[in-house]
Amino acid sequence: MTERVAADTKGGVPIRIDRVAKIFGADTDNPFRALKEVSVDIEPGEFVSVVGPSGCGKSTLMLMVAGLLARSHGDIAIAGRSVTNPITDVGIAFQDHLLLDFRTAFRNVTLHADIRKLPKEKIEARAKELFAQLRLTDAMDKYPRQLSGGMRQRVSLIRTLVHDPPLLLMDEPFGALDAMTREKMNLELQRIWMAAGKTVLLITHSIPEAIFLSDRVFVMTERPGRIAAVYDIDLPRPRTLDSMGGERFAGLARALRSHFYAQGSLDAH
Repeated sequence: MTERVAADTKGGVPIRIDRVAKIFGADTDNPFRALKEVSVDIEPGEFVSVVGPSGCGKSTLMLMVAGLLARSHGDIAIAGRSVTNPITDVGIAFQDHLLLDFRTAFRNVTLHADIRKLPKEKIEARAKELFAQLRLTDAMDKYPRQLSGGMRQRVSLIRTLVHDPPLLLMDEPFGALDAMTREKMNLELQRIWMAAGKTVLLITHSIPEAIFLSDRVFVMTERPGRIAAVYDIDLPRPRTLDSMGGERFAGLARALRSHFYAQGSLDAH
């Protein structure tokens, strides 16, 4: 069974995470405590990033928000409704583009319509719009093996957006890209988000990426993960790559990195 969520007039949905914890193997002799009582509120249309050491529970938290992983304690509510099953009105992007080799880029994107019985003409029209926006019209009839890494990730982003979900959950979607391509994808994501006003929860190891994209950044501790700090990113939008060289940006980066130095686990760059 799946659940739908309703967007408000801003185009996004509020998320309430209340004392959520996750313990794997709780009924065994060797339980694994991944997440320790996380509580946060995310506003409709807000862009939030989560940074933290590897294995601190960032991805686990995202999967629980999506309803793909059961929580051990606490509650997660989207648009006021508790998440008890996988939600459908969500776009999920992972580090691996997960495109099917035997389908063209366009047919990978329209797979949503085929599987979920969505209006085919509407989905195809929206897909063409997004391919044009991301300057990929010439790639629609190509197969993933014929596309560069950056192009494959853009196709994956289109697939995430094509059914116009009010919520985007993104787990290191650009982590495998080279630095220059990743910066271009950050600019594209910022532009799309500013135009659509969707709620975004981004999991990333990159402190500059988190600062560049976010309204707020949540810093997590080592496992069992909990929220150690929340930073408001008050930089004006739209943000340019040049802004990353500014003193305010550098100060925020230093502040975020200080948490990882204190923990002795600096794997965020």
